[in-house]
Amino acid sequence: MTTRLIATYEISADSPSQALERAHAVALEQSIEMPPAAVQQPFILSDVLGRVEDVAVIGENRYRARIGLAMSTILGVNDAAQPMQFLNMLFGNSSLHDWVRCVDVDLPPALLKGFPGPRFGIDGIRALVKVPHGPITATALKPQGLPAADIATLAYQIALGGIHVIKDDHGMANQAIAPFAKRVPAVAAAIRRANLETGLLVQYAPSLSGTPRELIAQVTLAHNEGCGLLLAAPMLMGLPTFFELLNEHIRVPVLGHPSFGGAARLDPALLFGKLYRLFGIDAPIFVNHGGRFAYPPALCAAIGAAARAPWAHLKPALPVPAGGMTLARVPEMRAFYGEDVMLLIGGDLLLAKENITAAARAFVQSVR
Repeated sequence: MTTRLIATYEISADSPSQALERAHAVALEQSIEMPPAAVQQPFILSDVLGRVEDVAVIGENRYRARIGLAMSTILGVNDAAQPMQFLNMLFGNSSLHDWVRCVDVDLPPALLKGFPGPRFGIDGIRALVKVPHGPITATALKPQGLPAADIATLAYQIALGGIHVIKDDHGMANQAIAPFAKRVPAVAAAIRRANLETGLLVQYAPSLSGTPRELIAQVTLAHNEGCGLLLAAPMLMGLPTFFELLNEHIRVPVLGHPSFGGAARLDPALLFGKLYRLFGIDAPIFVNHGGRFAYPPALCAAIGAAARAPWAHLKPALPVPAGGMTLARVPEMRAFYGEDVMLLIGGDLLLAKENITAAARAFVQSVR
């Protein structure tokens, strides 16, 4: 019997028999995509066709199905990992059905070894910002639409307050008003100047966006400017493109932005907690409960747990709850997520306006 990846799906159905029928439909769609009766080779039916391992009731008209998918359909030549094919077999055609969600995956060692995971993880980020324990603070440069010089001035003012990580707003791309090639050197220089004045080690994470060729050029420029981290939106880039960019060009920790992560029926704990980590994100950003988005606390806890849980050789990733968080919520978030967390507060910090340096300093002091 061939080695199999075990994928878990939540299925909506009116009855147990319909749930089982739909589970077999997913197993078929995620493997041979044709009527089994039309298959002439017995080994295809025994070794390649997806196999329904079990189906369990989890709620009213809700079922959880575990399906085994053949590794022979996922691994490439010489058992090489194929990131795109992995995602295709995990939840390709079946994602077009409105009655199924992909909620988890267990990878056999033969596939898992092809994904190095985070190169830095929690310990690497702590070493970079010289924060050996306790929460790490972060903020975002906003709003997009500002000229590069104004963004640099804002970064300088925040850096004087000592926030550990200052990232671009993910909407900052290569717009004419603040092109990447002008904005990033200006902001990096402003933060270096602030660090020289304070003796601190504030790090800058510019946002990557564009075609694969543009992404490589942006990574190179950011490295040349001494940027300590990078911000990437893997779902916008495409996870396989991000995987190659990371492993062939990026030399610093990466913050993984969740943009476009709600456009597919992938469970957020699977996507941000496990898949982002599997593909190499060091610190996944996700929306926290009680902010601008409607994730419940249990889901947020599951994302944080998945990012940090022991998982073969993969380093733990640093959870970054965000999305309309306020300074007043720092004690609550620290209690909820524990010490291994990066607290990202953007707009609420910017409300301080001309007092932004003092507000940044108070933010940092609140987590000490």
